[in-house]
Amino acid sequence: MTGTADTSERIAKFLARAGVASRREVERMIEGGRIKVDGKTLDTPAFKVTGSENIEVDGKRVEPPAATKLWRYHKPDGLVTTHADPEGRETVFDAIPKDIGRVISIGRLDLTSEGLLLLTNDGALARALELPSTGWTRRYRARAFGSISESALKILRAGVTVEGIKYGPMEVEVERETGSNIWLEVGIREGKNREVRKALDAVGLRVNRLIRIAYGPFQLGQLNKGEIKSVPSRVLHDQCGHLIDLGETPTGQAIAKPRPPNRAARKGPGQKPGHRAMGGPGQPGLPKRDVDDSLLEEARKGRPLDAKSARARRGKDGKPTAKPAPGRAAPRASSSRTETPRTGGPRKPGGPRTGGPKTGGPKTGGPRKPGGRG
Repeated sequence: MTGTADTSERIAKFLARAGVASRREVERMIEGGRIKVDGKTLDTPAFKVTGSENIEVDGKRVEPPAATKLWRYHKPDGLVTTHADPEGRETVFDAIPKDIGRVISIGRLDLTSEGLLLLTNDGALARALELPSTGWTRRYRARAFGSISESALKILRAGVTVEGIKYGPMEVEVERETGSNIWLEVGIREGKNREVRKALDAVGLRVNRLIRIAYGPFQLGQLNKGEIKSVPSRVLHDQCGHLIDLGETPTGQAIAKPRPPNRAARKGPGQKPGHRAMGGPGQPGLPKRDVDDSLLEEARKGRPLDAKSARARRGKDGKPTAKPAPGRAAPRASSSRTETPRTGGPRKPGGPRTGGPKTGGPKTGGPRKPGGRG
């Protein structure tokens, strides 16, 4: 039997969400005659189900997928973000507790990267949060070998092209310089493969440590390495309810909402700047800036960022320092020029600068007669 177009989904997608196997593996199972629906052996992966059917794999009944959940995980370096590594290295899914069931990652962190990794049991939620159109900023702290110039910062903030791949505008702030290394805070929205490393390398910085500290409104916070915490359902609805429908469905899973026609319609309650979310404030969008591509070479060999300007951005504790009030000019440097006194003596109340008394008459100096000009 098949369900309606609004509530049904392909059998491969349903079983993948239920944690049986990947969609491709389910298709191979169907070819091998290993899957039955209501007692009938399937012969096509195009078959649709709603979750109310009796679905069996190798003679065992498959339970409908569980309700949508989301976890924050502090990934240590040295783990691969994949379900099966052909080189036999330890994966994220080997390290997390088995009692949370089958989950998938929202985006990836490479082998040597660490920090916040979001995990979910729902494919629709994962796809929605990975899309650049969602507008969520991924924030990183990067330690890199080298120094950075103002022209290099300008290039990164405008977007840079590396080996034919265009990387969008980045938020880049200098935290501090320690010896031959520099610490930066970087914000991106696209999340392309090794985006932060490649973009910084293009301006002469070699990243030797990369920590993701936030993914949209969800923050790494105080999670220890290897620790995993479930996001409360209320927070999940508040932050992701505008992206997907988290209500009850026949499969117990989230359904992706159609993309709005314009950016204004995509704004949800969790995307307001300063909005409190799981672990910290929401993330504003990135501004677009124009830059001359010829500055790229200048950035690679440009002079290092002035140490005073770097320290001005960050205090000793690494936090941003207060900015001067708008409109207040910086104090002028002392000058060797001395002011000479005005000629004509001190200015008397009501009188002109010449020091003479004000007569009150016309410019000729004569007294003004009563009765006006006539």
